[in-house]
Amino acid sequence: MSIYVGNLSYEVTQDDLNSVFAEHGTVKRVQLPTDRETGRPRGFAFVEMGTEAEETAAIEALDGAEWMGRDLKVNKAKPKEDRGGSFGGDRRGNSGGGGYSRGRY
Repeated sequence: MSIYVGNLSYEVTQDDLNSVFAEHGTVKRVQLPTDRETGRPRGFAFVEMGTEAEETAAIEALDGAEWMGRDLKVNKAKPKEDRGGSFGGDRRGNSGGGGYSRGRY
């Protein structure tokens, strides 16, 4: 399970997050998503701790805490939703379409 960390400063780095969360246990991994176009952090991250107890301690200590000028939002990450394909269409496999067709009827 991982921890969601929201309302982060856009100046934050993976090393910054690692340092803060290491105060509450072993940090296994830090993911800091970046914007595809600008390359800058998107304002949230995911942190994996060594144990459930360390995770709980980090959440309790850091949720609502002020850090780098912002009040952090820290909680258990929810599982990623399956949002289907990325090429449009609906769940039945229809691609939408519509409009004029030159085909024979």
